[in-house]
Amino acid sequence: MAQRIETFYEVMRRQGITRRSFLKYCSLAAGALGLSPAFAPKIAEAMENKPRIPVLWLHGLECTCCSESFIRSAHPLAKDVILSMISLDFDNVIMASAGEQALAIIEETIEKYDGNFLLAVEGNAPLGEEGMYCISGGKPFVDELTRVSQHARAIISWGSCASWGCVQAARPNPTRATPTHKLPGIADKPIIKVPGCPPIAEVMTSVITYMVTFDRLPELDNQGRPKMFYSQRIHDKCYRRGHFDAGQFVESFDDEGARKGYCLYKVGCKGPTTYNACSTIKWNGGLSFPIEAGHPCIGCSEDGFWDKGGFYDRLTGIKGFGIDANADQIGATAAGIVAGAAAIHAGVSVVKRIASKGDDA
Repeated sequence: MAQRIETFYEVMRRQGITRRSFLKYCSLAAGALGLSPAFAPKIAEAMENKPRIPVLWLHGLECTCCSESFIRSAHPLAKDVILSMISLDFDNVIMASAGEQALAIIEETIEKYDGNFLLAVEGNAPLGEEGMYCISGGKPFVDELTRVSQHARAIISWGSCASWGCVQAARPNPTRATPTHKLPGIADKPIIKVPGCPPIAEVMTSVITYMVTFDRLPELDNQGRPKMFYSQRIHDKCYRRGHFDAGQFVESFDDEGARKGYCLYKVGCKGPTTYNACSTIKWNGGLSFPIEAGHPCIGCSEDGFWDKGGFYDRLTGIKGFGIDANADQIGATAAGIVAGAAAIHAGVSVVKRIASKGDDA
């Protein structure tokens, strides 16, 4: 019989959090999920009554950037997620124990909560040389990952490494690095992909908040990504979109267009083909995102982005305002409109001067 786990609210009260602060937290959580304030009471009810979710967070081939992003979440704070919303039983990056003591926690969690815990995966598993390119706890990571997956309720693939393979799986992929959902021995369990290199911190914590609140997986797109964060292109919400539609582009870094904040499409921005929430949620507590800092989007949340050409090679054939015009045609048309407007303005000015002279006569 599974051991009872404290609810989120019970843990917060034990930590000295007031009821008022708790309700304020629920309102912030609703905002992070893109929900109206009317959902705050529902979140509060869930936090008061539902037990925290046990989580095993395993690491394969990766750079730990997903964990680094996760712990910097501002709404909700990562510490609230780790210490209150979920029961993070195992994560060898941030846990205090190590060695056999830490590995024993995995077995204990499986025994107590078989079929009721989340398996979070950061990084991917190499299949080359029978998995020997990544050893975890004295055994190939692929073996441990597939074994633990058999007992999980659902799997979260954190970042582009676990979701798509990322740089480890880029050609020629000598280790045969393989994303979670393509592993031959992985269990037939729901898999939520949260891609990005790394994903946005608030996207990561909000996915967990949603699952705790509604006791179900968020609605996923046809690639297995949460629609609430991956349903729109960065291009659609980018504050530089108006410059794209007007044919105003940065032609080279630090040119006049760059100084004026023009569209970065021609210097390789992948915003028109990248689905993510960077232009709305942003990074570092909503401070900024790469395009706002003057750097083009590299499309890090898309499948195979390392193999899709150089980061600064421009896309081709992207349609702009209207349907049939591409970026170059938009630029040429915009230039023609400007030139035509200038000519019309000059002609009107001449007519006015002639009419003025006629009146004087």
